[in-house]
Amino acid sequence: MNFADRFAEVVAWLTEYTVEFGIPVGDEKITLQVILLLGIGAFLTLKLGVIQIRRLGHGVAVATGRYDDPNEPGDVTHFQALTTALSATVGIGNIAGAAIAIHWGGPGALFWMWVTAALGMATKFGEVTLAQKYREVDEGGAKWSGTVAGGPMYYIEKGLGPKWKPMAAFFAIALGITAFMTGNAIQANTVADSMQTNFAIAPWITGLITSAIVAMVILGGIGRIGRVTSILAPLMAAVYVTAAMIIIVLNIGEVPGTFALIFREAFNPTAGVAGTGAGAFLVTMMWGVRRGLFSNEAGQGSAPIAHAAAKTDEPVSEGVVALLEPFIDTIIIVTMTALVVIMTGAWNDRMPTEITLGGGDLSFVSLDAGGGSESATPAGLISYAAGRPADPSAAHVAWHEVALDELFIDAALTQPFTGSIDPSAGVARTADGTELQSLHGLAVESGAPMTAEGFRRGLSPLGDWGHYVVIISVLLFALSTAISWSYYGDRCANYLFGAKAVIPYKLVFVAMHFIGAVLPLAVVWSLGDVFLAIVIVPNLIALALLSPQIKEMTDSYFERTPWKKAGDARRQG
Repeated sequence: MNFADRFAEVVAWLTEYTVEFGIPVGDEKITLQVILLLGIGAFLTLKLGVIQIRRLGHGVAVATGRYDDPNEPGDVTHFQALTTALSATVGIGNIAGAAIAIHWGGPGALFWMWVTAALGMATKFGEVTLAQKYREVDEGGAKWSGTVAGGPMYYIEKGLGPKWKPMAAFFAIALGITAFMTGNAIQANTVADSMQTNFAIAPWITGLITSAIVAMVILGGIGRIGRVTSILAPLMAAVYVTAAMIIIVLNIGEVPGTFALIFREAFNPTAGVAGTGAGAFLVTMMWGVRRGLFSNEAGQGSAPIAHAAAKTDEPVSEGVVALLEPFIDTIIIVTMTALVVIMTGAWNDRMPTEITLGGGDLSFVSLDAGGGSESATPAGLISYAAGRPADPSAAHVAWHEVALDELFIDAALTQPFTGSIDPSAGVARTADGTELQSLHGLAVESGAPMTAEGFRRGLSPLGDWGHYVVIISVLLFALSTAISWSYYGDRCANYLFGAKAVIPYKLVFVAMHFIGAVLPLAVVWSLGDVFLAIVIVPNLIALALLSPQIKEMTDSYFERTPWKKAGDARRQG
């Protein structure tokens, strides 16, 4: 067994005992990740009196800078803190994550992304409010390290007491690693995948370029990060949302039917595309929740690190700003992505695809009598006759985990393949002994390429350029997300080892960006999911235990109405 196979086995084992760990329910199971995220979100929603609805307008007012005071402690304005956090959340999760959720869970997965976002608004309010209260401010800090350090590791240790420091350190370690994967490697991988798919640019070239750009920004510290993201985040969101809105308007007649499909499939799914249990309720729900978390990061404990740097002495004032994130990120932008890929049929249409046998998105599955599939490891050579597997019970060649019905030698799909495929060598051999590095077939897409196809189809009445909107958005989203996540990671390093660890962490972060670009897509996303499943546990435990403090601070803030005094003072000045 080679290193790649061993590594894949380790990732599969980690996934089983983290992402997929849960309580059996019939033939399926509900994972601990889903229970914690939805449970704590619902608990805080009730405890805070549905604050995500009652105080959303106030969050907008604070975010616009109406009550800003430049003399208050912190590194960035409310708006810059919001855009830094949004740059980390509005990203690949909106483009690739939404598409992956639909690929695995069907259209109904979007409903559960909405639920995760709605409950996550209360969760994010709570974690950001605590991060502001327990942050550390060092006005003499170096520019490259920032004057503020905050986040779950600080409110776990300070809010729950010194005996909880081991859990705080565990969180910092887990989030520091998560920053390497979820906030960095996945971003680089998606960009490299898009560039290779659309322009045949080798992943290592894309990785080298994006790594250099990320390095130039993050080595300037949170001030430079805040300035860059305050421009990038609104710009990229405006371009992407405008293009999606045009597609929705052009297909306005299909909108009611699409929403009906989403709601129907959320509770009675029948339209799964890939994987074991496709069409099962819990599969749809869990893919929606999992990708919802990846999209808006509520409960993950990452965004509070950015919000802790905001200039304010009122923790709740930044908490209400954080309410906006899941709403903008998931309720608005993810919904637009999902509507585009569903209305255009890009989510389940099979398209002519080059099947690279030495990597890419190649996989192997076995089929059951009902047409379902699950991952399989080929025992040896796989024989094909007239384009189809000679043994239907053997492992089938798949693309994005969906079996290919027929394989061809040529891109025009006119010459069915007869011969054998050697999975270990990554080659196909025809009956006359000719070796081929790739074959062709009708395959479904996933991730960013699926979304790009949806935009290409949706904007086709205006020309064949819609997919370029997604390509540009992927590049900008991924860069801004990686830039913001570097700050999250270096705050973890600062907590664990002090300011001296910040620069080394950033250098390793840049190296991991390049590595992420060249790793296989499935491996990168699986590792990201593993660390997401781990890092939420200590944070959500802390939120539950500290919820009385969140409630007390919230009630006090809205009773005192300090923003009115600040507004009066500014008008008198």
